[in-house]
Amino acid sequence: MATLVKLFPVWLILASAAGLIWPTQIVRFGGPNTTVFLLATVMLGMGLTLTFKDFRRIANKKRAVGIGFFAQFAIMPLLGWAVAKSLALPPDYAIGLILVGCCPGGTASNLVSYIAKGDVALSVVMTACSTLAAVALTPLFTQWYADAIVPVDGWAICIQTFEVVVLPVLLGVLLNRFAPRLVQTVLPVAPAVSVLAVCAMSALVFAANASGLIARGCEIFLAAFLLHASGFGLGWLFAKGTGMQAADARTISIEVGMQNSGLAIVLAQRSFPGMPLAALVGAVSGVTHSVLGSLLGILWNRFGSPRTSNQ
Repeated sequence: MATLVKLFPVWLILASAAGLIWPTQIVRFGGPNTTVFLLATVMLGMGLTLTFKDFRRIANKKRAVGIGFFAQFAIMPLLGWAVAKSLALPPDYAIGLILVGCCPGGTASNLVSYIAKGDVALSVVMTACSTLAAVALTPLFTQWYADAIVPVDGWAICIQTFEVVVLPVLLGVLLNRFAPRLVQTVLPVAPAVSVLAVCAMSALVFAANASGLIARGCEIFLAAFLLHASGFGLGWLFAKGTGMQAADARTISIEVGMQNSGLAIVLAQRSFPGMPLAALVGAVSGVTHSVLGSLLGILWNRFGSPRTSNQ
């Protein structure tokens, strides 16, 4: 089971390729609410790994959490807008890229932080904090950066983010608190289920938009690469510039560079139904940051830094 989870980027690439090779067959498995259900499953799995004690860790590492939180929402939304602008992306792709940039950190960042010998506890807390804050900040920054391209209903995005992200996470935390035996039974398979859910989301989006990806795939992958590579780099520079030690700097870099692309897919589908290709950017982003993050984690792993720091 652990091997399956660690090979997450491989399964994601294979699932996305399957969506391109067999689009007609795969798209039949998707319904109007399939991606919403899959994302909620992923977020519930994240919630099952959290306890109220995890949030109390902020008091012990409040400086690192604060720096990472600021970097997450200061760097990535601006980068999404800047990359879309510099590449003169069509509106569909520009909206999709800005949405990715405005989303919170992705759950896969916790695994990559472990591989990179970062501070996994810090990664978990940062992901949880940015996820809960996303109910307000993702709509705010999306409206701020994307409203010049198309009208954005920030309140609708706020409600949708709360429904598909915050509620499942809180349900998982409450189950962990009040039904620990059930959680302990489910927890060993939860990461694998989350991996399968994310792969299924990508396969469905790639299948539904196969022609668009074939026509302009290089442009979309270039935009996603620039967004996430810059996020990793600027996240690390910002963390080091504010005095973070190696383990925390790596964790912050990974948390900034890896977004919740599943949320970007769902928000694109529900908030911009007239722009179907916007969701495709989220799927491409998921593949891109997972591969880049894993490679970065392996590279950092070889330097043998401590897994935790005294920050």
